[in-house]
Amino acid sequence: MSDLRETDFFLSVLKKPDFQRETSEWDSEKICDLIETFLNGELIPAIILWRSAYGYNFVIDGSHRLSALVAWINDDYGDGSVSKKVYDGLIPDDQLKIADKTREIVNKRIGAYRDYTLAVTNPEKVKQDVARRAKNLGALAIQLQWVEGDAAIAETSFFKINQQGTPLNHTEKQLLQSRKKPRGITARAIIHAGKGHKYWAKFSDENQKQIQDLAKEINDILFTPSLKTPIKTMDLPIGGKLYSSQTLPLIVDFVKIANEDRESLARADQDDSDGSETTKYLTNCRKLALRINSLHPSSLGLHPIVYFYSQEGRHKIASFFAITALINELEKRNMFEKFTTVRRNFEELLLSYDYLVQQIVRRYREAVKSYPYMKQFYFLCIEKLSNHKTIEQTIDEIIAEKDFKYLTKSLASQYTAATLSKDFSDETKSAVFVKQAIGSLLKCRICGGYLHQNSISIDHIQRKMDGGTGSLENAQLTHPYCNSTIKN
Repeated sequence: MSDLRETDFFLSVLKKPDFQRETSEWDSEKICDLIETFLNGELIPAIILWRSAYGYNFVIDGSHRLSALVAWINDDYGDGSVSKKVYDGLIPDDQLKIADKTREIVNKRIGAYRDYTLAVTNPEKVKQDVARRAKNLGALAIQLQWVEGDAAIAETSFFKINQQGTPLNHTEKQLLQSRKKPRGITARAIIHAGKGHKYWAKFSDENQKQIQDLAKEINDILFTPSLKTPIKTMDLPIGGKLYSSQTLPLIVDFVKIANEDRESLARADQDDSDGSETTKYLTNCRKLALRINSLHPSSLGLHPIVYFYSQEGRHKIASFFAITALINELEKRNMFEKFTTVRRNFEELLLSYDYLVQQIVRRYREAVKSYPYMKQFYFLCIEKLSNHKTIEQTIDEIIAEKDFKYLTKSLASQYTAATLSKDFSDETKSAVFVKQAIGSLLKCRICGGYLHQNSISIDHIQRKMDGGTGSLENAQLTHPYCNSTIKN
């Protein structure tokens, strides 16, 4: 165990290869279980390593197991001295909370590693079970296996091994295989806000800085403020929770949607040798993120609760994909003005017929498979509303079409789980807040759509060029796009 201390030679040359998955699949309880299993002398599968020609030991299999033990020994669950070096001291608040929670669970069930070292010299100062387990530490060890061969063999071994046990999911495999390509580097950079391991370290200093700055800005737009449940504010992040099982697929497919045109080019499948292509990918992601919700003049200021959350306060990843794809489509067709003219009714339709969108997702089962059909549904809504159809007529005509005949307006067909508990769940608490708060939301004085506080512009009712002044009477709240484009 002493080999895994921060100051030890072994830990100093222990690395994760860039074809490894993110070490974030385990929750606090599972980390605690692993440490306890080891201390009890129970079987832990061997860690598989590969040694490079430069003297580094790379983890081919077992990075979660190893990370759990390293975290315990060094009291670093993402907020200690090692983590602070990696994150330049700027550790996200959510990560700090997760670290505190994990430390609390581990210390309560097992005890801190420092208690075990104290037990060697002063067993009377620690709990009896800590003193008993501490005696075993001198005899316990992690079994190691070594992969022989070059880096290509090590990588092949990794992918073979990780189709067993806890296999790589589709998104992980996709991201690992594109780790040197612009889409892969872009996704990694956005997820970590330009911090953490630098997959772009071989690029010039100028390109590295640009990648990091763009990634941080995009991350802030998507995930600020942090999502807390139950919901008690309408100031919600458009991307949902930064630390969740949905985050990785959300970012990977957001990058693809934002770079739809570049993805169709042959060079999208080539490694990015200098960072220039990654910068273009990030620039496109930034443009789309700014368009969704920001103070940028191009921003439509889409309210998260209307477009990206259910009325129970759940973030809808399929809706996030569909709306971002829809924005791309509207941009290509130069249809933002048309969208703005029907926006009030379109948003009322989204709120009233949210369950129809849920039916589309259920039919295709996965967000990635369902969102093209959702985009088509949204596009048809805009077209029909712009042809002066009412909301009811729009829905009736769409569900009569061949592609959407499976949709039903019958509320009786919507499944509602029976509530047996006498206490309110977080979902119920969120739902009642959303239901009551949504009626008090501000609306744009130009298009009539809902306003979100992260994307409000102060508009001159009478334009300055027409003699309008900066008086209170001549001011109104609008979306940035409505102010900068529609108004002018």
